[in-house]
Formats: sequence, C-alpha cells, structure tokens
Amino acid sequence: MKYSVDENGFYGQFGGAYVPEMLHPNVEELKNNYLKIMAEPSFKQEYDDLLRDYVGRPTPLFHAKRLSEKYNTTIFLKREDLNHTGAHKVNNTLGQILLAKRLNKTRIIAETGAGQHGVATATMCALMGMKCIVYMGEVDIERQKPNVERMRILGAEVRPAKSGSRTLKDATNEALRDWINNPVDTYYIIGSVVGPHPYPDMVARFQSIISEEIKWQLKSHIGRENPDHVIACVGGGSNATGAFYHFLDNEDVNLIAVEAAGLGVTSGKSAATTYLGRPGVLHASKSLVMQTSDGQIIEPHSISAGLDYPGIGPLLAHLYDSGRGQFYSVTDDEAYKAGILLSRMEGIIPALETAHAIALLEQRPFKPDEVVVINLSGRGDKDLQTYMERGGY
Repeated sequence: MKYSVDENGFYGQFGGAYVPEMLHPNVEELKNNYLKIMAEPSFKQEYDDLLRDYVGRPTPLFHAKRLSEKYNTTIFLKREDLNHTGAHKVNNTLGQILLAKRLNKTRIIAETGAGQHGVATATMCALMGMKCIVYMGEVDIERQKPNVERMRILGAEVRPAKSGSRTLKDATNEALRDWINNPVDTYYIIGSVVGPHPYPDMVARFQSIISEEIKWQLKSHIGRENPDHVIACVGGGSNATGAFYHFLDNEDVNLIAVEAAGLGVTSGKSAATTYLGRPGVLHASKSLVMQTSDGQIIEPHSISAGLDYPGIGPLLAHLYDSGRGQFYSVTDDEAYKAGILLSRMEGIIPALETAHAIALLEQRPFKPDEVVVINLSGRGDKDLQTYMERGGY
C-alpha cells in the first residue's frame, strides 16, 4: 500500500516514536509483537467472534433517502453508532485488549476525550476481568457525565487530569506518565491513530473493519464496491482512518476529513489542526500540531469533546500533506444544527463529533449521480446535555 507505514513508523514525513528512554521497552515489545499476534489464527478467531457476537458487527450501511433528497445526491450512513458502547472506538479496544492479554498484562490504562474510548475500554476490561484506569480531563468529566458514570458502573477508576486545558491532551499526558511508572504489568490502550509507532498503524488496522464492510455492503446495495466520496470527522483520526483504509490506494475515491473549527478557525477557539498546525512532536509522534512559534501547544476548542485535540494522526497529516485527503472545517454552531437536522430527517441523534461530518453537506455540493458514504462514528446520548444547553430545537 502506497499510504501504509514504513519500517520506521513513518507516513511520509510524519510518525515515528519519540519516546523517553523509560518507555522504550514498552514500545519495543509492542512493535516487535503486534503484527505477529494479530496474524495468529487464534487471535483472529477470538477477535472476529467477539466483533460479531459482542460488538454486534457488521454495522448497517443505511441509505439515507430523505437526506439524499435534500442534498440531491446519494448518501449512505455507516452506522458505527450501533456498535455496543455507541461508537466506533470498541473496534480498537477489543483488538488491543486481546493483544494485552497475550502480552501477559494485567492492568489497563487509557485516555479519553468524549468518554467513548473510555467506555469501550472499561467495557472490554469488565468482559476480560482486568483492572482499568481511565484518565480524563476535568472539563470533559463535567460535559460528558453520562459516559463517566458508565465507566464507573463498569468498574473502571476515572482519574481527572487537572493541568493545562484539562481536556484530551492533558489526559494523554497523565496516561503516558502512568505507563512510564508501571512498565511491567500495565498496557496502555491508545484510543486514536496517534502516539508512538506502532500505535497509529495498529489502531488503523483494527478500525479498518469499517471500510472493509463498506465495500461489500455498498456492492450489495448498488452493485459496486467503491463510493465517490467517503466523509468522516477528525479529531485524532481513528474513525476517519477506519473509513478511509481500504480506499487509500484508489484515487477515484475522494477521502474527505472534517475538522472542528470551534468558534471559527481564526477565533483562537478552534481545533482545526490542518489549518492552524505545523509540523511538530506531540505525544511521542511527529505530526501537524497546533503550536506557538516557540513550540508551546495551543489549547484547542470544540463543542465536541472527541475533536478537542491539538494534533492529528500521522497518516491523516500525510494525507493532507500529499493532497490525497481533502480537509474541511465546521464550526460548533454548524455541527449543532447538523445534529438536529439528522435527528429530524432520519431519526438518528448523532454524537456532536459525527455531526461535523453531516454539516459538510451544507458546505460542499455533491453531484446527483455521485455516491457519498458518511461514517456515523457515534450516537448522541452522551451529548444530550450540550444539545439541551444550546436549545432552540
């Protein structure tokens, strides 16, 4: 694959593993084993069985007829919101926890923004009987209360990150610190295609089930495997990577990523990394990063906790840099309105992250004979508080 990771963990100029000395053994152990373990028949069997019987895959590919009529094109929604736990995150946490077991780890740590990855991790830890600690920014704990309670009910300990903007970036810092201090028994499940190699590649492989299913489902719907466009929202980039993965080398398929503009890309309250960022190292990998001229991280802002991240996965940065991906940004207000629109037109209340992808339909026209697949990455239950606060529906 032209866009796959090289042996040093890079996609073009982005990626790598910029880890402190104390983390080298952990990362090396993973790097040397992940592909081997993932190729084992017993691993594949257990992973596939649990995806089917526990997660509920395959998720439907739904022809959104009313939305298609409104925007005069053919729109399909990939229903990742129907996974157990309510988002795409579980595809990856299931894979990684099976890996952790085979590496004889007994304690699982994770970071979470919106809480979707935290819930998915806590769920898998409950299923496997493993100890679970989730780091979450104090601000996110406030705005994503339902998910915090879900994690606690599932037996996880939720630890608040109290530094910086007290959001996802800070939770990730705390989780990395924990991993450095507990290298022997602890496995760190990163929730997005970020962090040191091999995480971006590993998470991409676990999420690639999304585009694998899109291909055969689209074939059964319309007689062809490839859409004209695939649209996904992007924070770190795991749902976008999963939706893009099997189309990366097919230049006929347009890959469209939608970032969070927040209050506007020039407002100082945004998370549109490709617009505002430049090359730098964040969380042990080189990518596009929102930073000041002297390298200080700029605090991101988005209505959706899952897009509130000042970086982007190295593969996504490479897709932007190489021109293979098209990148747009959507404001808080546009995303909120799109969430209400989808609810009213198709009876699906989306997560506010996902609503950013829907909002693109207002910005960018598509042709009547084109087929557009939007990855519906998560459901909106966790965002009811924010929807209510905005009101006006």
